[in-house]
Amino acid sequence: MTTPIWDFVQRYQKAETSRLHMPGHKGAVQLGCEPWDITEIRGADALYEADGIIAESERNATALFGTAHTFYSTEGSSQCIRAMLSLAVSRAARRGDAPRILAARNVHKTFIYACALLDAEVRWLYPSTPGGLCSCPITPAELKAALAEEQTRPAAVYVTSPDYLGQQQDIAGLAKVCAAYDVPLLVDNAHGAYLKFLPQSAHPIDLGAAACCDSGHKTLPVLTGGAYLQIGHTCPEWVAEARSALALFGSTSPSYLILQSLDLCNRALAQDYPQRLQRCADRLAGLCEQLQKTGCAVRQTEPLKLIVDAAQMGYTGYELADLLRAEAVECEFADEDQLVLMATPYNTELDFTRIEKALAILKAKPTRAPIAFDFAPANCCMTLREAVFAPHEQLPVQQAVGRICGSPTVSCPPAVPIAVSGEMLTPAHAALFERYHITTVEVVAKGFTADRTK
Repeated sequence: MTTPIWDFVQRYQKAETSRLHMPGHKGAVQLGCEPWDITEIRGADALYEADGIIAESERNATALFGTAHTFYSTEGSSQCIRAMLSLAVSRAARRGDAPRILAARNVHKTFIYACALLDAEVRWLYPSTPGGLCSCPITPAELKAALAEEQTRPAAVYVTSPDYLGQQQDIAGLAKVCAAYDVPLLVDNAHGAYLKFLPQSAHPIDLGAAACCDSGHKTLPVLTGGAYLQIGHTCPEWVAEARSALALFGSTSPSYLILQSLDLCNRALAQDYPQRLQRCADRLAGLCEQLQKTGCAVRQTEPLKLIVDAAQMGYTGYELADLLRAEAVECEFADEDQLVLMATPYNTELDFTRIEKALAILKAKPTRAPIAFDFAPANCCMTLREAVFAPHEQLPVQQAVGRICGSPTVSCPPAVPIAVSGEMLTPAHAALFERYHITTVEVVAKGFTADRTK
């Protein structure tokens, strides 16, 4: 497996060339990475006009993931989400379809802002039974019923899988429904780049998705911000358009440190990553089984996540996070009800031993009722675009009841909006904001009325 980006930067650094170009540090060491931090000098290629070493590296990634094409992002899956929504909306315009996305409600807030920028309408798909903030399971039958109700063909169907708690949608089943209605399926697969490298691939592209985003940095050996826009074989025309869609939302100064890490990741994936991944998944499954024997309410969802049901054990997730910190373990996410632990093949045996030491001795307390959360359809007073770009004011949560949500206020993680821009805020929203320690929210300024005559 070649590593053209890494090789070029190595040669440049060793040549000790006088750097009369950006960045301003000129390779002088402060953090330690500066000698390899360059810009688009001659021979370095350019991410959004790639025809050299970046294009070669992306071809390597394309072969590894088995896509129609794999594109690099140095601005995370957020850039990829914006780009694939742009591709879908543009395609809908060419076909005379509605600029409307059918989306499972547990979207990342990036989706909200992307739809506002693109002026895309959203029809929310809600779970049949109440769940948590992070999960919104949609069955193929439910999607089929929703698509059958559409008067005009929507631009896309959009789901998050895996979600922040590791729950996975039936991507293959949803993809078949989308194919029957000739609607592309888009997947926020930010947490699932590694799914391609399981013994049997569970990657969305292999299951029929038209496009997806993968955050390489979440589960692969990639620096923070490294991600992939994956184009599937059902929309091959998007390959020619995707780079422009990424450029529409991307910085003209992409990080060459991140590009090098994506480039080097190809070599790791081509070598022993699949074997290491399986060993890690097996070790995590064994840890889960061992903890369950001690009475710990823990479950393995996707192969690289352990979820501890803190409420079931009478704790809060915050309390369990503090217990883990006492054993030098930092979790991925904690809230009132649960704790999320993410592992990869680069975790060590010491890491797993520390987790077991911290959790195996827990004494269960009386069970607490988890946060009640129902993604019930809300009273929508404005479009996403109107509400996001309207003048806003910030109010204490209780004073915001009865006002229109301006920004989708939520902590990150998990970045799933409690209320969506344009919705009327209710006492139920206020209670959830407070449970998630959100004290103020942005609402549409008083007296502002959207001009819908334009």
